[in-house]
Amino acid sequence: MSPVRIPATGDLPESILASLAAMRGEDARYREGRTWSMIYYAGDGHHQLVQAAHDLYLAENALNPMAFKSLRRMEVEVVQMASGLLNGPPSTVGCMTSGGTESLILAMKTWRDAGLSRRPWLRSPEVVLPRTAHPAFDKAAHMLGMRLRKAEIGADGRVDLHHVGRLIGRRTVLLVGSAPQYPHGTVDPIPQLGELAARHGIPLHVDACFGGFILPWLERLGVVMPAWDLRVPQVRSISADLHKYGYAAKGAAVLLYRRIEDMKHQFFVTTDWPGGIYASPGLAGTRPGGPIAAAWAALHAMGEQGYLERAGEAWQVAERLRAGVRAIPGLHLLGRPESPIVTWAADPGGPDVYAIADLLQAAGWSVDRQQAPASVHCSTNAVNLQAVDRYLADLAEAADRVRSNPSLSGEGQAAMYGMMAKVPVNGLVQREVRKVMEKMYGPDGAPPELGGEALPPWAGKALDLFDRARRRVRGGRG
Repeated sequence: MSPVRIPATGDLPESILASLAAMRGEDARYREGRTWSMIYYAGDGHHQLVQAAHDLYLAENALNPMAFKSLRRMEVEVVQMASGLLNGPPSTVGCMTSGGTESLILAMKTWRDAGLSRRPWLRSPEVVLPRTAHPAFDKAAHMLGMRLRKAEIGADGRVDLHHVGRLIGRRTVLLVGSAPQYPHGTVDPIPQLGELAARHGIPLHVDACFGGFILPWLERLGVVMPAWDLRVPQVRSISADLHKYGYAAKGAAVLLYRRIEDMKHQFFVTTDWPGGIYASPGLAGTRPGGPIAAAWAALHAMGEQGYLERAGEAWQVAERLRAGVRAIPGLHLLGRPESPIVTWAADPGGPDVYAIADLLQAAGWSVDRQQAPASVHCSTNAVNLQAVDRYLADLAEAADRVRSNPSLSGEGQAAMYGMMAKVPVNGLVQREVRKVMEKMYGPDGAPPELGGEALPPWAGKALDLFDRARRRVRGGRG
């Protein structure tokens, strides 16, 4: 594949837009309700407003709040609105970030530095968190020289409090809970985690990146769940994504702290650079103005009534999905019904989940495959209301086909995912996934092949390696 070069002369605007439209034709069909993650779509009208607000601030840079005072004002107001939604006290402070990953890295950095300010002799500060916590914590620990100690979860997906207590030690600088955790949609027992945090004198961070802008509305609609936000006194920081159920443009989230004395550990300042004094509240230097303006516009445009309506519709989808899955022989639900996440798996001896996923994907659905156990994740949204019955019909048909034709488990992506789930050597799986990424981002990189019956070229070799490793570890028993 020859590399693409900058054209000698600029292309015509209509040609550029036509090319973009053609490329989008291959993407997931979120407007039709066929995606169950990644996209949080509130309709064309809201989408156009958010886009217009974003475009008004396309060139502005929040790096210097003195130059663009309007962006700083909007950020302050977004933080205040988020604090009100999440029951923050008057002392609550925070900032906007580019998303959940930046929020969690910053929270880890803040509580590492806060811990070291009191105990500078600590080496490899530790964080205790559920094993269902988002992988951004793993990324943060890798970057920041910290160690994660992961607690097991119960059958309902909630973290095992007894195990958490056993993992807390003299090096622990932070305790984490999720609201909800992404794999199964369960809200961790935040009040009880708060009691453990208080007992050991450590802060508690709540990862509400997914739930921060929908759980409050579901609670108002009568969905029962434990207290999970700043109502719990021991919660010292909380993260929530606006570009999920806040229906803002991508690249917008908030990270809140109960008090500025905690948030000060997040800041970075250097004064000896020849270019002048440099200070930033988060990871980025340049901070695009578009996402800030779009988030501010989304909150004002949607209002409480709009959020309540869309939360109600997302919950309606979730309840119909749960009822539909329960009615399909061989399938069952994971987690607790307290968030818009619906995750289904197969009963012991039931149809192969990954083979069902392949058939759903072939039928035009975007599918999120999970592991340990093999399952499929669905983040429900108001836009899915138009498609949930079709999804359930396709799911029932796919489950029946796989049940009557078990050989489908050895074809397509089902074979790959199934083998990866069985390989006992995690390093081997990681090595092969890294090869996929190297191929994707290498000089001849291209988007991965997601559909079709044939495995991508690298997968055959990976499957063979996995099979050989599995047999070697099991002493040749296969």
